[in-house]
Amino acid sequence: MLRLARGRVSALAGSPEGGKQPAGAEAGPPRVLLPSALPVPAVERILQRGIFEIDGRSCDVVLSDSALRWRPIQPERPAAPAAEFPHRPKSLKVLINPQSHKKEATHVYYEHVEPLLKLADIKTDVTITEYEGHALSLLKECQLQEFDGVICVGGDGSASEVAHGLLLRAQMDAGIDTNYILTPVRTSLPLGIIPAGSTNVLAHSLYGITHIVTATLHIIMGHMQPVDVCTFSSTGKFLRFGFSAMFGFGGKTLALAEKHRWMPPNQRKDFAIIKTLASLKPEDCEISFLPEKASQDFQEASGNEHRRTESDCNNQWKKIQGHFLNINVMAIPCSCSMAPGGLAPNTRFSNGSMALIIARNTSRSEFVKHLKRQTSLKNQFNFPFVETYTVTEVKIQPRNNCGDEIGDVEFHGTSSENNYPWNVDGDLMEVASEVHIKLHPQLIKLYGGHLKEMNDYK
Repeated sequence: MLRLARGRVSALAGSPEGGKQPAGAEAGPPRVLLPSALPVPAVERILQRGIFEIDGRSCDVVLSDSALRWRPIQPERPAAPAAEFPHRPKSLKVLINPQSHKKEATHVYYEHVEPLLKLADIKTDVTITEYEGHALSLLKECQLQEFDGVICVGGDGSASEVAHGLLLRAQMDAGIDTNYILTPVRTSLPLGIIPAGSTNVLAHSLYGITHIVTATLHIIMGHMQPVDVCTFSSTGKFLRFGFSAMFGFGGKTLALAEKHRWMPPNQRKDFAIIKTLASLKPEDCEISFLPEKASQDFQEASGNEHRRTESDCNNQWKKIQGHFLNINVMAIPCSCSMAPGGLAPNTRFSNGSMALIIARNTSRSEFVKHLKRQTSLKNQFNFPFVETYTVTEVKIQPRNNCGDEIGDVEFHGTSSENNYPWNVDGDLMEVASEVHIKLHPQLIKLYGGHLKEMNDYK
């Protein structure tokens, strides 16, 4: 065992206090080597390892069956912590959605997040939202100059609302007409996400894990990364900002779940998926998209006899028509516990492109196989009815609006206004006509490390 004695390390071995001598080791205490000694050879047995203070310095100490070695940990005490964490926040605006998931967001913040922020000497101004859209209204009106960032404690819908609010406020401050946003400006305030929802796609994509303390430490240390954001518009009018969207199966499932909010979250989600699958029918759509300029290979899945592709030679827009069960447009990986590899595994936060993933009409059993693949690390796109494209803009135009109803889910239009349901970052958006989705590079900064860098340490 190791013991600190008057500022130095003592090694005790082969004594009553230290226990029996390891088999095969020489009698007497192990040799004490200087800090400059080499690492422990592979043939030695490590008895104990830890960080100890030696002569006022933190050292990595290793006790083997034949020697005691230590090495000072660098940097010992940085003279200027601000130089190590130049973006560390000093004041944060905190928005808590008390209705998220199991209504635990308030407890999560005050029990796990606030104590760490206090230890880091970060000032906070906390608002517990009282209704849907409260965070958006607050961000459009309150004074934000005194804050270094904004923190959202909640699920994906809450985080998306706060991100939309921050970006909308930036456009207002820049004098841009928010009804017709063509070239949006960046927001100067970074957004931090504390996961307290049911799926936490944004947090999982950011940190690789939905861990409250991990998310908080990224915020405290000021780790930030720029993130691409999409604008959603219809008939030329701006609708909202967002990171991902689902149309067809994904939109119908969310619309049905919203009609049964009296159910517990997990039960409501499972019910909506099963019910939507039971009445599975495709949408007749025309999809136009602009492939990523850097990639002219225009990826297409093979073996699909029903694909029709037209190209506009003037601006290189591509067009496909047909019946589709699901359409995903994603600027982030969209990973979560149910889809560890992500719904768009090849997408990054700031690579200047989106993933367009199309599931054409097929049998229910084949579509279910595709959905199940998302829960594993297997190739979820290896089906003849699934197509993937790398794009910068997408236009989706439903070609029938007859209001054909299927049980609790309407095939063409789910509301009384015959609107089509969209799932945008976990929020329900209903639109009656074409939706235009355009990517805008690095429009916002999110607190969090790069997922690739974090994976390098695993």
